[in-house]
Amino acid sequence: MLTSLGLSQEADSVYRTMVTRPGATVGDVAAALGWTEGRVRRALDELADLELLRPSLTEDIGPRLVDPKVALEMLLARRQENLARQQHEIEAGRAAVAQLVATYTDLREQPAGPGLERLTRLEDVRHLLDDLGDQARVETLALAPGGPQTPENRRASRPVAERLLGRGVRVKTVYQTSLRNDQGSVAHANWLAERGAETRTIPTLPMRMQIVDREVAVVPIDPNDSSAGAVFIREPGALTGLCALFDQIWEQAEPFGAPTEDIGAPVIGPVHVELLRLLSMGLTDEAAARRLGVSLRTERRIISELMEQLGAQSRFQLGQRAKEQGLL
Repeated sequence: MLTSLGLSQEADSVYRTMVTRPGATVGDVAAALGWTEGRVRRALDELADLELLRPSLTEDIGPRLVDPKVALEMLLARRQENLARQQHEIEAGRAAVAQLVATYTDLREQPAGPGLERLTRLEDVRHLLDDLGDQARVETLALAPGGPQTPENRRASRPVAERLLGRGVRVKTVYQTSLRNDQGSVAHANWLAERGAETRTIPTLPMRMQIVDREVAVVPIDPNDSSAGAVFIREPGALTGLCALFDQIWEQAEPFGAPTEDIGAPVIGPVHVELLRLLSMGLTDEAAARRLGVSLRTERRIISELMEQLGAQSRFQLGQRAKEQGLL
C-alpha cells in the first residue's frame, strides 16, 4: 500500500483505481469503489496536493494522473527528505537529553538542590510516583523504553491509568516500535485507547521519563539501571528542556493504530533507518538490538532485509548503499 508514503487509505484506493482505469471520470471511480462522488473528490484533492494527478478543467473529463514513475519517485524523495530532517531533530533532542542526564547522574555523588529530590530506594520511588499520579490535574507524559512491557507492569499500570482517565487527566505515552510485535502489549495499548489514553511509538527512546502537569519530571539516576533510583525534578529550567524533548519525540512518533511497517516486513522504514544509524555509530549487533528493544535474531533479520533491499553483499557495501540512498 502507498500509505507508507503519506497517502490515506482512501487516497490509496482511488489512486489504484485510476491506475487500472485510465481516463475514468469521478463518477466512474465512485461506481467502481461503491462510494459517493463527494468521498472520491476528497481523495482526489489529497492526490492533487501530493502532485500525483492534475485536476481537470471540465466536468466531463476526469482528472489525469501524472506519470506514476515520476510522481511516485518524487513523493518518495520528499518522504526520505522529511525522514532525514526528523532524524536530525531527534538527534538534536538526544544530544540535549544526554547533557541533562549527565548532569542528573552526578546527583548520585552530591546532595540534591532545592528543585531536585533524589530517591535511591525503589519503594520510595513507587510511593512518590503514586502520590504524583493522585495529584495530577491536567496531563501525564511518559517515555517508556525497553520494547514490550511485561505482564506485571501492564497489570500494575491499569488501576493508575483508570484513576487518571476517570478524573479527565490526559495520559500520553511513547513506547518503542518493537512493542507493536507483542500481542500482550498491543492488547494493553488498545485497552488504554478505549479509555481515552493516547499511545505512540518510535524506534528508539533516549531514556525512561515521567512528567506530571509539566510541573515535575521523574528520570532515572542512572539511565542504564532503573534500580539505582530516580530524580524528581521541579526546577523550571530543567523541566522546560525535558518537556520540549517529550514534545519533539511525540511529534515524530507514530500514533498507535496508524499504518506502520512491521519490523519483519521487507520495507525500508523508520526502524530500518534507525538500525542503520546505530550501526554507523559503531554499536554492536547486541547493543543495537537493546536500543531497538528487539531480540538479536530480529535485529539480524532486519540487517538481512536491508542488504536485500539495497542490493548489498556485505555490511561495508550496505553502509555505502545506505549513504547513496540518503538513508544516512
